Amino acid sequence: VLENQDLQDSIKPQKVEFHSLNFNTTLHWQPGWAREARDVLYFVQYKVYGQSTWQSKDECWGISSYVCDLTHETSDIQEPYYSRVRAALAGVYSNWSLSCRFTPWRETLIGPPMVTVVTNSNKSITVKLQAPHSPYKRKRGSKIPMTNYYDLLYQVFIINNLVDEQHRLLVYEGKDKVIKIQDLRPGVSYCIVAKMYMPMLDHSSAYSSRQCTVL
Repeated sequence: VLENQDLQDSIKPQKVEFHSLNFNTTLHWQPGWAREARDVLYFVQYKVYGQSTWQSKDECWGISSYVCDLTHETSDIQEPYYSRVRAALAGVYSNWSLSCRFTPWRETLIGPPMVTVVTNSNKSITVKLQAPHSPYKRKRGSKIPMTNYYDLLYQVFIINNLVDEQHRLLVYEGKDKVIKIQDLRPGVSYCIVAKMYMPMLDHSSAYSSRQCTVL
């Protein structure tokens, strides 16, 4: 019995946590310290906070990887969820390892916007912005943008390569998807980066990839 207990302890999953970007939500964990870790299988369950019964995730039942996609299972974004993982090796099952409580609306990270730069004339740049999309779809089949779920602003920054690579100047904050940056200097290289900003929770996304143009 003691050997079984040792085995149970040695395969028990560690650090069970939710990771979520634009409501694409996965559960991650780390293997226990068993030497035979590559032969261990994992079993994932989830539930809404307050429910008494756990639901098993069929696609993550007896898997060897350390990640499970729970995007579909956590689609009621205001609800708090829990998940738990157990491991099995040679017919011996570990105890369950529980995640922290996870509420998608509060805890998902917002991704950066897509940025397209159009050079109009020798003194201005037009910037087109597109908010990131959630995995959830409208009836017509198009994915719902993150701006439907939050009051989000675009923040647009300009980097003048002559001045300083790290010096990002905020040139716009608001909801417009197309903005014009004027009074720029001809013959100079400019780069644009943008991010999404959520005033209510004071969260920002990462910066978008930079789009550069020479006027």
